[in-house]
Amino acid sequence: MLGSIAGPHDVKRLAAEELPRLAGEIRDLLVDSCARFGGHLGPNLGVVELTIALHRVFDSPRDPIVWDTGHQSYVHKVLTGRAGGFAALKQEGGLSGYPSQAESEHDFVENSHASTALSYADGLAKAFKLRGERDRTAVAVIGDGALTGGMAWEALNNIAAVKDLPVVIVVNDNGRSYSPTIGGLASHLSSLRVNRRYEDFLGYVKDKIGNVPVLYDALHGVKKGVKDVLAPQAMFEDLGLKYVGPIDGHDEQAMEAALRKARGFRGPVIVHALTQKGRGYSPAENHDEDQFHSPGAFDRATGAEKPKGRIWTNVFSEELVRLGKEREDLVAITAAMLHPTGLNAFAEHFPERIYDVGIAEQHALTSAAGLALGGLRPVVAVYATFLNRAFDQLLMDVALHRLPVTVVLDRAGVTGDDGASHNGMWDLSILQVVPGLRIAVPRDGDRLTELLREAVEVTDGPTVLRFPKGPVAEPVEAVGKLGEMDVLLTPAAEPDVLLVGVGPMAQVCLDAARLLDAQGIAATVVDPRWVKPLDEALAPAAAVHKLVAVVEDNGRVGGVGDAVARLLRDADVDVPVRTFGIPQEFLDHAKRAAILGRVGLTGQDLARRITEAVARRTSSAAEPVRP
Repeated sequence: MLGSIAGPHDVKRLAAEELPRLAGEIRDLLVDSCARFGGHLGPNLGVVELTIALHRVFDSPRDPIVWDTGHQSYVHKVLTGRAGGFAALKQEGGLSGYPSQAESEHDFVENSHASTALSYADGLAKAFKLRGERDRTAVAVIGDGALTGGMAWEALNNIAAVKDLPVVIVVNDNGRSYSPTIGGLASHLSSLRVNRRYEDFLGYVKDKIGNVPVLYDALHGVKKGVKDVLAPQAMFEDLGLKYVGPIDGHDEQAMEAALRKARGFRGPVIVHALTQKGRGYSPAENHDEDQFHSPGAFDRATGAEKPKGRIWTNVFSEELVRLGKEREDLVAITAAMLHPTGLNAFAEHFPERIYDVGIAEQHALTSAAGLALGGLRPVVAVYATFLNRAFDQLLMDVALHRLPVTVVLDRAGVTGDDGASHNGMWDLSILQVVPGLRIAVPRDGDRLTELLREAVEVTDGPTVLRFPKGPVAEPVEAVGKLGEMDVLLTPAAEPDVLLVGVGPMAQVCLDAARLLDAQGIAATVVDPRWVKPLDEALAPAAAVHKLVAVVEDNGRVGGVGDAVARLLRDADVDVPVRTFGIPQEFLDHAKRAAILGRVGLTGQDLARRITEAVARRTSSAAEPVRP
């Protein structure tokens, strides 16, 4: 049946009795594709019937469907004629794992950061209204996890203020983002669950927040029939939003009926759909950690993932537990990513010292500031790309007060498969402007443990520790010290080039240095360890070289390379500086190694470009001065 689906018009022409077969084929396609390449399997298995209903009721792309956070858009891609693209899901040149305007007119926005869809829908619907396009509706699909983000509530506040705004908000309520959704909103939505998963949720609340008897008693009140206690329809209708639900999100006909009712209202409506993450694939349904939220390649028959080996996150996770045993004041914070950031091990050892704030990075940083003001030592672990959302809080709530908060950035630099929005290539630039902030970048696992320990010992301001995605680098031992920096290679001959390798780029610099040596160019390689502030010993070291090259897996503009150049200028060291990093552009998805090769961050590329730079400088110096 999938072969006959070229677009939503083909979905609309199907008879109701044909839809279960279509849903089954979609699930088979999703499992097969994700088993080969990995991908966001669990969220998409949970929205199959919901997405079919959306495309039978609304007229995409005339009625734009905006997905929050975008990783649940696989079924949407299938129904908009891209089923064949799943043969190369998330592969270079293949189908993106998120909405992509380059792929289809049905993908309105390329969002993959949470809690944004309602704001997009608000703007779209207001544009339709002003343009007199009364037959168009903006549709936003948002999970209960993304509703924990403050931006979603800012949007709801504005949407509700315009009574005739054509917006339909589908709350895909599966009780989870990555892990079970936590917080007061989760309790509101869960109060009207009409299936057996309500009992599981009640047990979860008892375990996790049983020390809040008022909330627990309120939940019991709902169970006993006190319908006005924490009821989501009252919560939304108090905002001025019509509420439809809760609806069984796997009953396609019920979903269609609810969506048609919502569309006909011609004002803002919430449609509350209860779904099951991982639906229809037993290994996902029974996966306690995250229902196969985003597995790597796995065995289709058993669901067993292929071994990933030891990754950077593992090293951080283990060292944080060791630090937790040594320091009773150490606490950890995550924004709905307990397992992905490796904090689950800390949570198992110290359940009273871990805080999952939901998808609320801004709150995470300011809450960490409060914890520090209260005498504790907070460690906030997030993906590097998501720190962008909490910059103001880090600047004004943490750094302004010189608070000892450590921010650990996982997936820094090029991440690859998840596309432009997930590359952590901005932090070394935007964080340069934060007064009193220190930034550490480890080159290998040994340095990660070393630098994490140094970071949590800092008492007069915030610290940041960043590391990349994937297998942890083999240890690279120092051969000497330059101030507090590690010297990794000293040439036997008079040095020509000083290579400054930032974190994992230190190994790339070593590879380049060996190739340069074969060309008769002697290179010194140093790893700064701490890149903000830079060690002042770098200036006199640069002065005895002909060229300084800084290599970082961050955007070139405003990064460590620019900071090195500024340091040398301030010290009146007149040595040219070349910066090698990521171009300031949004990168298409591909494997990390492929992207690094594409942007020239390999030993061979660096050696070639540095050889050319040295040759130009030598040639220029050899030219006679004309009278």
